Amino acid sequence: MQISARFPNIGWDKLHEFKNVAAEMLEITKGESGNLQYDYFLNADETVCEVREAYTSSDAVLAHMAGVGQLLARLIELGGGMEVECFGSPSAALLEAATALHPTVYSYLQGK
Repeated sequence: MQISARFPNIGWDKLHEFKNVAAEMLEITKGESGNLQYDYFLNADETVCEVREAYTSSDAVLAHMAGVGQLLARLIELGGGMEVECFGSPSAALLEAATALHPTVYSYLQGK
């Protein structure tokens, strides 16, 4: 399962704290056995951040959400919200847990 999370509006006065919270989340994520990828990208003027994530299963995503919950709430606040796209087949439990995030879900069609 892959996830793309976008923080669309990081204020210049919030950037330093945003980076610090993101670093804390990354440290937590390093200990997650079901996490395959967790990379942060900033646009040129550092006002938008895209996080690319990959997990072994929906359960791994749920474990991630539980582990970073309070930090994620702070990152959403600092980043001007969060837009989430999920690629794969999330479980009913994951969809329920992510309801407040309003994820756009894309089902797998084909690929290499």
